[in-house]
Parts: sequence; structure tokens; C-alpha cells
Amino acid sequence: MPPTGRTRPTGTAGLRDSVLGGDLSFLLARANALTLAAANAALSQHGLKARSYSILALAADGVRPTQRELADFLRLDPSQVVALVDELEERQLVERRTDPADRRANVLVATDAGRALFARARQSAHAVELGLLAAVTPKDHERLAELLRLLAFPS
Repeated sequence: MPPTGRTRPTGTAGLRDSVLGGDLSFLLARANALTLAAANAALSQHGLKARSYSILALAADGVRPTQRELADFLRLDPSQVVALVDELEERQLVERRTDPADRRANVLVATDAGRALFARARQSAHAVELGLLAAVTPKDHERLAELLRLLAFPS
């Protein structure tokens, strides 16, 4: 019997109710692991994973990011970004183009095939998100997104 005198639930329920189950950093990491696994499973039908999907999404959105901007924004090592962009480029989903504002840099632009694939993959990613957040009200979903933006992009 635990020192508190209460009977400890077994399995995941007992662990969920532990001190770690109330730790915000742990909860964020666990939620990330669960959503990442579900997203990767859904995106696999499109030949993508969360990281390559993220790069394709930014290229398809028309923001024309440089590889350095992608690395900073996605919190990836620049060499990881190069490998992901190389793969997307080999699949003719994105193109590197010279940045008109800085001819020494390249920006990433989605091809027509890349935009079409992104549209299909986005539907799959959105369906996963809705499934994972089924227990959350739409209002709480919006609030969660707002809070995560505050954490992800501190001013």
C-alpha cells in the first residue's frame, strides 16, 4: 500500500494519476508523441511523415521559406532540412528557387504536384487531429491552439 494509505490503481490509470501525470512538460511531451505517431501513420499513405509534411505545407502555402528559415521555424538541424527538401525535390513536389531578395539564398516553392499532394495530406492530418481531440470541445480546441501558440512563439 502506498504511504498515503490509498490503494494505487494499476496500469496506465495509476501512472496517469501519479505526480508525473500532472507535470506540464511531461504532458506536452506525451501529447506530442501521441499526435506525432498518429499523424505519421495517416501521412504514410501519402509517402510523407510529419517533418516532410511540414516542409511541404510551408512551401505549398506560398510563404517561400529559405532552408535556414525552415530549420529555425521547425526546430530542426539544417542538415535534416536539406535531406527532407532533397527527398521532396526528388519526388518533384518542391523546387529550390533563387530568392529575389537575396540571390545567395534559395527559397522553397511547391510544384503543382506538391500542392495537390499537400491538399490530400492535409485532409488526412486534419482527420487525425479531429480524432485525437474528440474529447475536447471546439471552444477548448481553439483555446488549446491559442495557448500552444503562446508557448511555441514567445514574444
